[in-house]
Amino acid sequence: MRLDTAAIRRGCPNCEISSFRHLCGAELDHFRDAAKADGPLTVACTQQAAQFTDESGERPGGITFVNIRETAGWSHDGANAGAKMAALLAAAEVPAPDYPLVTLSSEGIILIYGCDEAAIEAGRLLADHLDVTVMLKRPADITPPAAAVFPIVKGTIRNARGHFGAFELTIDGYAQPHPSSRDRFVFETERNGATSRCDLVLDLCGEPPLFPAHDLRDGYLRADPRDPAAVLRAVLAARDLVGSFDKPRYVDFTPSLCAHSRSKLTGCHRCLDLCPTGAITPNGDHVAVNAEVCAGCGQCAAACPTGAASYALPPADTQLQVLRAMLLAYHEAGGTHPVLLLHDSQHGMPLIDALARHGDGLPANVLPLAVNELTQIGLEAIIGGFAYGVAAVRFLLRAKPRHEVTGLSQTIAMADVILAGLGFGGCRVATIETDDPDALGAQLSGIGTLAAVGTPATFKTVGKRRDLLRLALSELHRLAPKPVDVIALPQGAPIGAISVNTDGCTLCLSCVSVCPTGALRDDPERPVLKFVEDACVQCGLCQSTCPEKVITLKPQIDFRAARAPAQVIKEEEPALCIRCGKPFGVKSTIDRIAAKLEGRHWMYPAGDRRLDALRMCADCRVIVMSEQQFDPFQGVPERAPPRTTDDYLRQRENKD
Repeated sequence: MRLDTAAIRRGCPNCEISSFRHLCGAELDHFRDAAKADGPLTVACTQQAAQFTDESGERPGGITFVNIRETAGWSHDGANAGAKMAALLAAAEVPAPDYPLVTLSSEGIILIYGCDEAAIEAGRLLADHLDVTVMLKRPADITPPAAAVFPIVKGTIRNARGHFGAFELTIDGYAQPHPSSRDRFVFETERNGATSRCDLVLDLCGEPPLFPAHDLRDGYLRADPRDPAAVLRAVLAARDLVGSFDKPRYVDFTPSLCAHSRSKLTGCHRCLDLCPTGAITPNGDHVAVNAEVCAGCGQCAAACPTGAASYALPPADTQLQVLRAMLLAYHEAGGTHPVLLLHDSQHGMPLIDALARHGDGLPANVLPLAVNELTQIGLEAIIGGFAYGVAAVRFLLRAKPRHEVTGLSQTIAMADVILAGLGFGGCRVATIETDDPDALGAQLSGIGTLAAVGTPATFKTVGKRRDLLRLALSELHRLAPKPVDVIALPQGAPIGAISVNTDGCTLCLSCVSVCPTGALRDDPERPVLKFVEDACVQCGLCQSTCPEKVITLKPQIDFRAARAPAQVIKEEEPALCIRCGKPFGVKSTIDRIAAKLEGRHWMYPAGDRRLDALRMCADCRVIVMSEQQFDPFQGVPERAPPRTTDDYLRQRENKD
């Protein structure tokens, strides 16, 4: 492939760049010399990564590998891909922070769940490696093996929960076979509600899976019993699952920031609705994330409005730093109209590789960026990308995704509304759902030329997703073709305002007490309700808590909100204690209560002194009632005597 080293150097002016024709062979000494030097080292070849790693030994700082061959050089536009190569090299230089790990352990106890001889045969293959139990759902006409190498029981799994190393199954119809079973299994009396605990589950029933998003449940293996090759692959995968294994702790959760619930009223439930594996559950005023079950889709972190859930692989601010480095280098090297292609390594990279080897390759303006999961991408990454000069964004998905991508669809819908509102015409953000490399190439080529911002932003990012989104929106608004002050957003957006029917509001301030972000505020000196739109996350707790039901959510972006002071929604005169003059409530509310009670309730006859107690603060009310010796039972109307059994019998006799 051709290397436009001049363009690469323009895009990476601070890097010392050397190019070779056979670095992994005849020119290997050049690599050895570079590996001995101090400082970061990037090798733009992934095919021989293992060889270069061995040659470098224990080099301080290690080596960064980046693919510029299949992603850039092997293309019909390869001669013009210098700016793209510079962008890929610059993105690779951004250091990724370490992430915490979760350790899962397995002692090799496996339950094989099946309906026929396929389950018993799988047990035979695994008996020398794992502690096997076979459970048959419908064991009719199965001849018992001559030797009992592993237990074979009968049962139907009613419920399954847990994770790799700690599965718990609830079984109905559980029974063990009689040892005297001859031509077919004869079982003992069945019982329901039995519990089985195991490290692994191999499901060969060919029926609906036991877990949602079952492909993402570590330790749960599943295969169609009619496909011997699939069964063998599952058996081979299970055989090695013994010992301790580390997986990333994908989500860092801060309970104090969670806006799920207050006072047993539910507010935000975005993460609960989006989690495909059920790893997120309610836990009082917040939610809990089971790190052992979490498969790292990242939808919870992308949708979390407060930043309580944040993704760690990588964090959102690191993701934006990668985008910034990539696009700044691309523009410095002379690239135009960049299209950001987001993909995962398991599906996207093989498709890009096949397109490069057997097709036209990626267009020169398409910048591929691999992420752990596409659903981890939040609105801040898309908006930040456009502020940095992206002309379009495409998400490369499987034709049949492994789990629901509802969160990504919602993010794209919000991005479309924002971009259209700021004057970015055309199809700017979309998905490409295909397993065909030729279809991928055709859709990328069909994007056409879309204009980006005139002068890309250069802001740097640090912090939580909401801070990043706020900054990215501000920068994009500054650079937009047609900036406007307010853009209405779809329902469920994490940004917006509230609408309050002030005629029905009594200034009880219950909404202030439940607001998790301080968007709703009061004043200790006066009855007043204030609102800070920039802090509102549209959790809905104020709407759920309001006793008068006068609050409604209003999803929108007001680009002036970051600079606006707190807005006074309603303010009234305070009620002053008639004895000491201290403010103690809302004057209109006290007047309304007094008017409703005076002369209409036996405790407050018209003109009585007790009515004055309603217009006193709590301290003075107690003092006055004590000094004047108020009798709380004075004036109680006589009540009819309680009716007894004799009264009912007497009434019945009179009727007879």
